[in-house]
Amino acid sequence: MELPKYKIALIVGAGEGLSASLARLFAREGIKVALAARKIEKLGALCAETGARAFACNATEAEEVERLFGMVEREIGTPDIVVYNASGRARGAFTDLVPADVAQAIAVSAFGGFLVAQQAATRMLPNKHGAILFTGASASVKGYPQSAPFAMGKFALRGLAQSMARELSPQGIHVAHFVIDGGIRSAARAEPADRPDSMLDPDAIALSYWNVLQQPRSAWTWEVELRPWVEKF
Repeated sequence: MELPKYKIALIVGAGEGLSASLARLFAREGIKVALAARKIEKLGALCAETGARAFACNATEAEEVERLFGMVEREIGTPDIVVYNASGRARGAFTDLVPADVAQAIAVSAFGGFLVAQQAATRMLPNKHGAILFTGASASVKGYPQSAPFAMGKFALRGLAQSMARELSPQGIHVAHFVIDGGIRSAARAEPADRPDSMLDPDAIALSYWNVLQQPRSAWTWEVELRPWVEKF
């Protein structure tokens, strides 16, 4: 039973939290890491820690996404792991939502995922090898009040992942969607002292991504739900 081997990872929508945990894990496993975000100034420390390279990119613009993949290929190599972490929100009462804000939120959460995945799949298919991972949320399966744009985008991203998995898995591309059902712990978002492990640890989430990447193709997962042990669902 041969386990998949990966060499280069591209994380789009990179920042602190889950993206940083993934970058550290990949680096420990000997995988070269590229990070993409609209503003890369915040990624300096993470790059220094992991040896990653940062690239500026607006994931909602087709030309920028194509240029991103070209730069990563030239400077690092062709990624065989691509993670889409970006998401957009527009909060508020439904009747007060600004259409332009809603369109932008959906573009970041879903359309950007399509653009990134299309560029990734185009490069992976000739070798029949690679993994494309999407970060979802509770809103991927549950639409909450005053959060319609986020639900619209995340529902669409989940549909994209499901369709891609059915089409690309038989061609050697592992597509997986992760429902992150709960709050993620961070320095700015600590869990209550009387409720330890009531929030998702980003390192633990990253480990679940890695476990999926290590699956033999005879038993691939297309979707995983992750939530703290006390989270209701």
